[in-house]
Amino acid sequence: MAIAVSFFVIIVAVAVSSGFTHSIREGLAAMTGDIRITPYVGASADPVPMPMHLPSEDALLAEPGVRSIQAAAVRAGIVKNGDIVHGVVVKGIERADSALTVSIPHRLSEITGLGVGDDMTTYFIGEKVRVRKFRITAVHRDLLELDDNLFVYANLPDIQRLNGWNEDQVSCLDIRLEENASMQGAAAAIGNLLLGSGHPEEEGLYISSSEDSYPQVFDWLKLLDFNVVVILLLMTVVAGFNMVSGLLIMLLRNVATVGTLKTLGMSDRAVGRLFVRIGAGAVLKGMIVGNVLALLFCLVQGTTHLIPLDPANYFVSWVPVHINILWVLLADAAAFAGILALVWLASRAVSAIDPAKTVKAD
Repeated sequence: MAIAVSFFVIIVAVAVSSGFTHSIREGLAAMTGDIRITPYVGASADPVPMPMHLPSEDALLAEPGVRSIQAAAVRAGIVKNGDIVHGVVVKGIERADSALTVSIPHRLSEITGLGVGDDMTTYFIGEKVRVRKFRITAVHRDLLELDDNLFVYANLPDIQRLNGWNEDQVSCLDIRLEENASMQGAAAAIGNLLLGSGHPEEEGLYISSSEDSYPQVFDWLKLLDFNVVVILLLMTVVAGFNMVSGLLIMLLRNVATVGTLKTLGMSDRAVGRLFVRIGAGAVLKGMIVGNVLALLFCLVQGTTHLIPLDPANYFVSWVPVHINILWVLLADAAAFAGILALVWLASRAVSAIDPAKTVKAD
């Protein structure tokens, strides 16, 4: 039972850590992409366009770790509803919705009182002030609903017309990466690719990652990963000492048997291996039970969101879980090896048993 509880805690900790990383990375990617390609803006008051399709697009998609490329037109705006005025970032993307419709963040809905079905008057400041009235068709939750960085999602053609661009001009290209791909490594590779392409329209483009845009979030994730490592070590030690105590009790209860085996010629090492095999069997059973219970818990939490969280502190509104099979297997292997190492050390107590003192004649 002690082994099962320890492995349950280990697997849940790994799943929650992976869940936070997966949820936060996906949430940030929805807003800014894992990697973003933008043109050099300079001191221009109006947005600066770039081509929607780069000459090196096929080469970009062929880069290791690159999953997709999404074009977007971005424009800062001011939403006004009665006496309430609030700044937003309007991001035009390809959406399956009609013209002049938007999806607004939940936080903006709370601030302005606007909801699904309402009209949202938005002012866009540049060399000229432009006004658009959008129809709200959805209210979504962004990962970081900061009051100074609220994302409104509109249709790409609407924002292109607002900026006076043609259908092949956009503000940026958001690149989504595979789950385990390195952002910094992919950003460097993409930058080198565009820099060495020799195409004039790819010169002067700026490459950034979501790690560059939100360093505080990724620092928090690194701290969370460190906490998981601490939990893994603590649970391994706890499970190991529980197993050691059980093994020593087993050894004390079988002192006469050990003495008999040694009298019959069995070496200390062979007797120790016997106890290690018994301990390994108990650890394996506990590991299987703990894994099954942990996976059932993750299934329930992932489908029902049973345990909530405050998104103001944790970025998400429930405890996220994500089963990364590789990490689960590595955690199991590390804990199993650590526990067996402690059991092996305890098994060396066999050498202290003297057959002459333990074996009694009837």
